[in-house]
Amino acid sequence: MVESLDTWFKREVLAHEASLLRYLLRVWPRKHEIDDLRQEAYARVYQAARTVRPTSPRAFLLSTAHHLITDRVRRERIVSIEAVGDLEALDVSVDEISAEQRVSARQELKRLAAALDRLPPRCRMVIWLRRVEGLSQKEVAEQMGVSVKAVEQQVSKGGRLLAKYMLDEDIQRGREQQVSIEHEDDCEHGQP
Repeated sequence: MVESLDTWFKREVLAHEASLLRYLLRVWPRKHEIDDLRQEAYARVYQAARTVRPTSPRAFLLSTAHHLITDRVRRERIVSIEAVGDLEALDVSVDEISAEQRVSARQELKRLAAALDRLPPRCRMVIWLRRVEGLSQKEVAEQMGVSVKAVEQQVSKGGRLLAKYMLDEDIQRGREQQVSIEHEDDCEHGQP
């Protein structure tokens, strides 16, 4: 006798609700949307299981939730590093930070956000989970359904790419400043 989909779903998927909620609470910034995300993940798993039941329901559930979040982030572009750039979140007295330092810090955060946006999606998610969320490589691997080695490779790749993007931008900015200085010198000496 073949087990019904509902019975299988209750036993194999709903049993992992605590893991799913822990994951969603850790990675999703808008806590009031957690129940909707949970239900959407369940709906996707249920729909997929109508065709073929996954051999590892827990991993499939968490992977589905990860893809759901990735889709939402891509669609809504909600991962804004400026949200982290809020001075109140830094636990530093405003009196200790000058206006110039605040502007400089915001500019650096914008540069970093732009560099993060340029990373390939999988690499960006690994960097975000490791460096922003503070998860271990093992936790990232479990959440993403990949090996720890794959996480290590993505962290390394992401670090190299971020450094390259930031350096390239510094070089470009230096060139623009040099051209501006040369133009000012030309103007001072009567050359157009």
